[in-house]
Amino acid sequence: MSKQLTLGFFGFGVVGQGLYDIIKTKDLNLTVKRFVIKHPDKKRTLPAELFTTDPDAVLHDPEINTVVELIDDADAAFDIVSRALRSGKNAVSANKKMIATHLTELIAIQQQYGTSLLYEGAVCGSIPIIRNLEEYYDNELLHSVSGIFNGSSNYILSKIFNEGLEYSTALKQAQDLGFAETDPTLDVGGFDPKFKLAIIASHAYGLYLDPDTILNIGIDKLAPADIQFAREKNFKIKLIPTAREIDDRAVILYVLPKLVTPANILYNVENEYNGVSVKAAFADEQFFYGKGAGGHPTGSAVMSDITALRYDYKYEYKKHLGAGSLRYSTDWEIQVYLRYEDEELINKLEFSSITERYYAQDFKYIIGRVNLGNILKNKESVNSNGVFIAEIA
Repeated sequence: MSKQLTLGFFGFGVVGQGLYDIIKTKDLNLTVKRFVIKHPDKKRTLPAELFTTDPDAVLHDPEINTVVELIDDADAAFDIVSRALRSGKNAVSANKKMIATHLTELIAIQQQYGTSLLYEGAVCGSIPIIRNLEEYYDNELLHSVSGIFNGSSNYILSKIFNEGLEYSTALKQAQDLGFAETDPTLDVGGFDPKFKLAIIASHAYGLYLDPDTILNIGIDKLAPADIQFAREKNFKIKLIPTAREIDDRAVILYVLPKLVTPANILYNVENEYNGVSVKAAFADEQFFYGKGAGGHPTGSAVMSDITALRYDYKYEYKKHLGAGSLRYSTDWEIQVYLRYEDEELINKLEFSSITERYYAQDFKYIIGRVNLGNILKNKESVNSNGVFIAEIA
C-alpha cells in the first residue's frame, strides 16, 4: 500500500511549475500544502495563500512529511534538505551542485535519521539513469558511463551545427526557452555536467569525489574557426562527461567538448535532448535518450522520486560496499584538438605525440595525445580566451 504524502515545496520556477502541472493531472494519494518562495510579489498561477517566504512554515509543519527542493542556491538547498532529513521528513531535490558537493554528509544524515533523499531530477532530466544504476546495474562491472548530460549546451551546439547560428544567438534562444539561465556559466562552462558526473560516479563506481578535483572545460570559448574545422572533418562538437574504468583499480572522470563522427550514437542527439551510454561487462552497451531540460521533462523525474517515496524507496549505494579497491585517477592520455595562440601552452601540456599541426596568421591548432593530469594542472591556461580544446573520439 502506498502512504499519504503531504508535500512542502521550496521554489516555484520552471521545474516547480512543470511538476505541479503533472501532479494536478494525477490521483496519487498526495497533497501539496505549501510553497516557500523568494519573491513574494511575483505573479503566480496559484492562490496567494499557498505561498510563503518562511522556510519554517514547511520545515516545522508536522503535517508535511515530504520536502521538494527546487531552488538554484546550492548552499540554501543543503540547509533546507539537511534540516528536512533531520526532522524526519523525506526529501526530493533537483540541485545537482548541492548533491555533488555534500553527498557524503547527506548519506550520513539519512542513515542516522532513517530518512530518504532522492534526486533523479538532478541528473539528465527525464532519463532515469540513477535508478537504473542503483537497480539494474547494481551487480554489474561498468566499463564506462558517458554521454550528453546538459540540454542547454546541446541545444546551443545543435543550433550552431544544424542551422548555422552564431554562438551568441543560439545561447539567447536557449535562455528565452528556459533551457539556460541568465548567467549560463554553469551550463556552457561544463560545471553542470561535472556535478552530474560526480553523482553518477557514486552510483556507478562507489566513489565519493569532490567536484573540484574533476576536470571540466565547456563550450564558452568555442570560436568560428573551431566550427569550421569540425565541419571540414565531418565532425560535430558535443559537450561530453566521461566516467571510465581504466583498469581494475582506477576510474577517470572528466568533462570536455568532443569531436564526434556520424558513427557515434551521440552525433544525432540534438537540441535539449540528453543521451547516456552505459558500457557494462555483461549487459554490453545500452543507451538512454530523453529530454534533459525544461519544466515538464525534469518535473517528470522529480515526480518519479515523489511517487517512489510513497513506498519508502531509498538509495542503497550498493557500489560503495565493493569499491574499496577503486580510486580516482587523472593519469590517462587522450587525443585532443587544441586551438591556441601562445606556443608556451604546448610546452606546458607536454604532448606525448603530435599527429597534426596547422599555422595561420589568425588560427593555429595542434592534434595529439596529452595526459588528463596535465590539462587539469593547466586548466586556467587551457580555459583562457584564445584557446579551445576538444577530445577527438
